[in-house]
Amino acid sequence: MINSVTFVVQPIARLVSVAAVIVLGAAALYAPTAAQAQATTSATPKAGQASQATDAKVDPKADTKPDAKPDAKPDPKAKPKSDPKATAKPESKPAAPSAAAISATTPPSLSPIQVGELSSVPAPAIAAKAWITVDVTSGQVVSSSNADQKIEPASLTKIMTAYLAFTALKEKRLTLDQQANVSQAAWKTRGSRMFIEPRKPVTIDELIKGVIIQSGNDASVALAEAISGTEASFVTLMNEEAQRLGMTNTNFMNAGGLPDPQHVSTVRDLATLARRMINDHPEYFPYYSMREFTYNKIKQPNRNRLLWADPSVDGMKTGHTEGAGYCLVATAKRGDRRVITVLVGSDSMATRAEESLKLLNWTFQNFETIKIFDKAQAAVESRVWQGKTENTKLGVAEPLWITVPRGKAGDVKPVAKRPDPLFAPLVQGQKVGTLSLMLDDKLLRTEPLEVIDPVERAGVVGRWSDSIRLWFR
Repeated sequence: MINSVTFVVQPIARLVSVAAVIVLGAAALYAPTAAQAQATTSATPKAGQASQATDAKVDPKADTKPDAKPDAKPDPKAKPKSDPKATAKPESKPAAPSAAAISATTPPSLSPIQVGELSSVPAPAIAAKAWITVDVTSGQVVSSSNADQKIEPASLTKIMTAYLAFTALKEKRLTLDQQANVSQAAWKTRGSRMFIEPRKPVTIDELIKGVIIQSGNDASVALAEAISGTEASFVTLMNEEAQRLGMTNTNFMNAGGLPDPQHVSTVRDLATLARRMINDHPEYFPYYSMREFTYNKIKQPNRNRLLWADPSVDGMKTGHTEGAGYCLVATAKRGDRRVITVLVGSDSMATRAEESLKLLNWTFQNFETIKIFDKAQAAVESRVWQGKTENTKLGVAEPLWITVPRGKAGDVKPVAKRPDPLFAPLVQGQKVGTLSLMLDDKLLRTEPLEVIDPVERAGVVGRWSDSIRLWFR
């Protein structure tokens, strides 16, 4: 009797041991490491709709096999395959992907296209060396020409000078009614002038008006000295701020924009600066819409002709040197939309105004800006493994706007790309993938996909349970 029981129990014990080995192997195989996380791409709903996207299925057995190396030498210790025709057999079909994975479209390029390329109305011909038009809300470049060509920025430089002055005011390092010293260096600065004089009272408010409205090089130097002590120290601050703002092709040599071989920028960088001016210092932006200013009994008009030509235009800055030609950063607000244009290298004051207005009109008339996702709105729900909860919401940190050709808002397709499997722990704000916005199978922009709802790591039992389920997934 005992022998017969032993005969039955021993095979069962062996079977249990084998099962335990498999379970432990699965737990080790699916430990939450970056190397095991496989990217999955899934389409999210159209603009403004939250979703619960199904994660694409993956074959865990295929994940563990390294890619074959065609040049690798055969292993002499390896056993030959029993079937010599095995290599000729086609590979087995992978598990059927989810509906979300089928409908997903992977971005065709690493960089987004300019939305103007998708418009049925092409950008107008512009008589300038370089130009760009940007939607302020979305930050998208609608269209451009020679956007990254280094150019002489001339007095467009003064946007940075004013930007740093407004920052100093906001940080209480300056006050508008504060008296500023006029040095000999500031007084003797060549070029366009405000006509400040040593020992003649001038306030920070007046210097700012002299920089913005009258485009005074003397005012720029005096304002720089009021902020940093010397113009040279101020130029260092200008370049540090330019790098912080992402103006990677810009280098300043002076505060006013006087010609210098190393004083360069691009229309893209200048558009970045203009947008940051509008967004970072809205309380001081009205300076740019002032049409004239009188100092030292000398009245000078703002050289931006568009302030008279179009009531929607409320800034920003003109520039001119012989080498730079006639330049203009212009901005207008129509309804809830604001657009910036930067144009350099035109042949006259009239041309720079006409061509800038042409760009503004084209951008407003043929494009619209829409909100795709609000702050902390879920773009996709994702399955989480080895966590205390099974799902989490993924989205964007700030409201996500996009500029599209008019009538195309409903055709925008958000595409989420994230690790699969996604393992806990996950903290709020953690970047776990990308969210790409597609239109007509073209990439418009890509933003980081962040965790909205944090997920703590599960206990030992929960992690083992998920490891087993992943093995049979």
